[in-house]
Parts: sequence; structure tokens; C-alpha cells
Amino acid sequence: DFLFFWGAVFLITTTLVALLKKENKELTPTKEETKGITDTYRLLFSIIKMPAVLTFCLLILTAKVGFSAADAVTGLKLVEEGVPKEHLALLAVPMVPLQIILPLIISKYTAGPQPLNTFYKAMPFRLLFGLEFAFLVWWTPKVKHEGGFPIYYYIVVLLSYALHQITLYSMYVAIMAFNAKVSDPLIGGTYMTLLNTVSNLGGNWPSTVALWLVDPLTVKECVGAQEQTCGTTVAAEV
Repeated sequence: DFLFFWGAVFLITTTLVALLKKENKELTPTKEETKGITDTYRLLFSIIKMPAVLTFCLLILTAKVGFSAADAVTGLKLVEEGVPKEHLALLAVPMVPLQIILPLIISKYTAGPQPLNTFYKAMPFRLLFGLEFAFLVWWTPKVKHEGGFPIYYYIVVLLSYALHQITLYSMYVAIMAFNAKVSDPLIGGTYMTLLNTVSNLGGNWPSTVALWLVDPLTVKECVGAQEQTCGTTVAAEV
């Protein structure tokens, strides 16, 4: 129902924009960056070949490897340990105001000549939260009781997520500010799209690898089953 409602809203609003929004013909149209898809890819290739851009792309593609397990697996492990999905979903609600306010605050520190300084400063703290999340997963079954989880447990989880969001948004806003600063104004749209795509890819591929490695790296113990290692999904089911 949720997806259906917003799907309908998107359809209606975009249709209204298409029907009612008119271009201002009095303004002189700006010169197009490229004339077609072929020119666009040629332009992207010429940007990537620049030594500084190539180095930056390699940096941003590997910078988030250290956060991948904590970001991708923590929530799933908490659910596996018995935390109700709906409770974790409710914890996301207080995060919304924080996610709105944080970029406004952080942008003050990324508006200077060196926006990546904020990125560097936030990185060690975000790595430490990976260890804190690992402790949280270890601690979860120890505080569980028949009625579920105590209130103080959810307070700890909420505070952990809130502090983690600060480090996450510090890095996110800093990298966006840097991309905007270094993009050539003459080809700004293409330049920004390339850098932001690489930045998004640098966050997505480590998370995918982390999820894929969960089973092979998880140590399981079979209780009451002789000569079973439970190393594979099939063995665990047996």
C-alpha cells in the first residue's frame, strides 16, 4: 500500500509537470555540453584519463571498504539475534530530523578551500563505530529476555545509530562538496555525474562483498549432531 500510494503520487505529479510546466522562451538557451550520447561518453573518457581524476577515483572506490561490514550486516545480525524488524524500523524515525539537520551543520565546515579535511577527520571515528556495532551484536543476545529487550538496550542502539549518522554524513557531505568544487563549470553536469557515480559505486561494491562473505566467515557450532560442521547452509539445515 505504501509503495502503491507513492507510485501514484509520482505518476500524478510528473504528469502535471509535463502538462502544465512551460519553458521560458525569453531566456537565451545555454549551450549544451554535448550533442549526443557518443559525445558524452567521449567526454567522460577524457575526464577519467586525467591523472588527478584517476587517482581520486581509485581512492574513493576503496575508501569505504572498512565500513562495509558494519553498514551492511549490523541490522541483519540484530534481527537474527531476535530484535523485531518493526522496532528497528521505528528507530529510523528519530533519525529523520537528524539527517535533515546534519548536512546544514556540516556544510559550514566543508565550504572552505579543503572540504576533504572533514572526510579524513570523520573516517577513524566511523571505523571505530564498526567495532562498536560488532560489540552491539555480541551484546544483544545477552540482554534478551522472555518479553523481548529492555528499554535501555534500544536507547543504546538509538545513540549508536545517531552518532554513526554524524560520521556518515560528515563523509558524505564532504565528498559532495569536493566533487562540486573540482568539477569544471563548462561541463559541470557530466563531471559531477561521473564523480558522484564513482562515489556511490565505492560504497555499494564493498557492501555487496561483505554480505556475500557473511556465510563463509561465520563460525557455526552444531549442538547434538556428530560429524557435522555446519559450515554450509545445507549442513546447517541438516
